[in-house]
Amino acid sequence: MSLATRYTIGSGLVITALALTLIALLIPVDSFGSRPTAAVAGPAGDDDGGGTLSTAFGPLTAADRDFIRKVRLAGLWELPAGRQAQQRGSRPAIKTAGQHLIDGHTELDRQVIQVGQALGVDLPNQPSAQQQDWLGQMNRARGEEYERLFAQLLRAAHGKVFALVAQIRGQTKNSMVRALATSANTTVLDHITVLEDTGLVDFDALSNNVQPTTK
Repeated sequence: MSLATRYTIGSGLVITALALTLIALLIPVDSFGSRPTAAVAGPAGDDDGGGTLSTAFGPLTAADRDFIRKVRLAGLWELPAGRQAQQRGSRPAIKTAGQHLIDGHTELDRQVIQVGQALGVDLPNQPSAQQQDWLGQMNRARGEEYERLFAQLLRAAHGKVFALVAQIRGQTKNSMVRALATSANTTVLDHITVLEDTGLVDFDALSNNVQPTTK
């Protein structure tokens, strides 16, 4: 074989290799097999952008994670509200409601921390701005005004979360979230009951979505 022939063949092999490399670069990587993904598109609403995750306890949606965080948030302001009612309440019914808040959210907080750790959900460590405002209103109130404000604010908050608990309990496919929702449902209903037993809840204001404020 002549030198010219060998040169021609070598050049052809180099060109072919370059062409194959170019083709490989142009073909999407997914064409060679799907890569594992941590999440798919999640529901709209209070979406943390994480989508739906696969866990050992079943799918974990954005709505599930939002619910877990809201359970934690509830305890962050209702526990101090309960302690305050124990200290400042003059009516036995207010003190009873305060104790139920303490007992219920102590246990629910323990459970939600376990759920958050097991499912990898970051939990808040302080009340929301609105919850801090509610606590501030109660701090500024005195006497009967305080007791009425305590009963009204806590009853309004529990009424709103009650609907969320029922929704998550009925829709979630995650067994840990379902168990948490079951516990939350029992706790919230108990708290609604003892708050109403104070005789200080203004149901007309609740139906009109009126939030009480101190003067």
